[in-house]
Amino acid sequence: MDIAIRRGSYAGVATLAAGRGGHHARGGINRRGAGVGGRRRGAWAGGKIGPMTTTDTPQTLNEQFGLRGRVHFEPGEGGLTRAVLASGRATAVVYLHGAHVAQYAPANERGVLFMSGQSRFEAGEPIRGGVPICFPWFGPHSSDAAAPSHGLARLKAWEVAGAGDVAGAGDVAGRAGQGVRLELTTRIEPFAVRYTVELDEALTMRLEVRNVGAAEASFEAALHTYLAISDIREVEIRGLEGIEYLDKTQGAARRRQPNEPLRFSGETDRVYLETQATCTLHDPGWRRTIVVAKEGSPNTVVWNPWEGKASRLPDFGDAEWPGMVCIETANVGTGAGAVTLGPGQEQGMTARVAVAGHAG
Repeated sequence: MDIAIRRGSYAGVATLAAGRGGHHARGGINRRGAGVGGRRRGAWAGGKIGPMTTTDTPQTLNEQFGLRGRVHFEPGEGGLTRAVLASGRATAVVYLHGAHVAQYAPANERGVLFMSGQSRFEAGEPIRGGVPICFPWFGPHSSDAAAPSHGLARLKAWEVAGAGDVAGAGDVAGRAGQGVRLELTTRIEPFAVRYTVELDEALTMRLEVRNVGAAEASFEAALHTYLAISDIREVEIRGLEGIEYLDKTQGAARRRQPNEPLRFSGETDRVYLETQATCTLHDPGWRRTIVVAKEGSPNTVVWNPWEGKASRLPDFGDAEWPGMVCIETANVGTGAGAVTLGPGQEQGMTARVAVAGHAG
């Protein structure tokens, strides 16, 4: 799988639009002090890896980046600062801790993202559910057993770099509309990382990584998206038919998905290989279909802990496993999975989550 790698600054951010063309920032997102349109601060390259907390308060963030009725900063669970986004057709909540999208709900729909009731909202701890960012490694560190699982990005307080309106091409029914955009940045040597969350009726998340070091460097990344469902035993995922995968419940044995939708009858932890396919999650219990489209990602990870593993996770309720499934947009593993960047090179990965309609 060929992953696009670029050089130079981020001149615009490509987004997915479910086959209808991209979204474009209305008038751009201007740097702080420009006084026009959206708001933005600082240089992309930023400082070095920072502390687990930030000195910005919700009040100062609202003064710098707040948009009336569209972007608002407030104290969230555990006192952690979060941004509340509203597009008029959907709402979302993004914690600065881990740049963690914790809620997304289209208008007149139940929430799309699963959040564990046992999740820890504490500095230095990952948030369970929503969309954790796994970076710069996925799973355990390859050589340091003491390193935190899934990397450092989900443990850091990210900095707000900008917020603004986004003119959208339309929703899943083709209606024109306007979205809202939040940009967060951090630095994990030798990488500078930008995360852009766009909300219209759909939720679009783009992770951009740039090597700002002097030598070649590799990373893994995943948008570990937890989706809320009625019952894991009743749903099915389409789009992965015939794709090879690594079965991590069986020692990473290499297998191939049959030419039929993925259904669940036990613990599932699979890394699907060499696929850019859009996945559709059909949920007859809640009579809806969730679509997960992506770009810049050769892997899709599908995970549900089932009863046994759920009981061993300290920040996951013993009885919560039937109500969630992860469909993760990822660049993970050896070979084509991990991304290697030379000095000054950059790579972007995008996931777009939307409710497409009602399952029959």
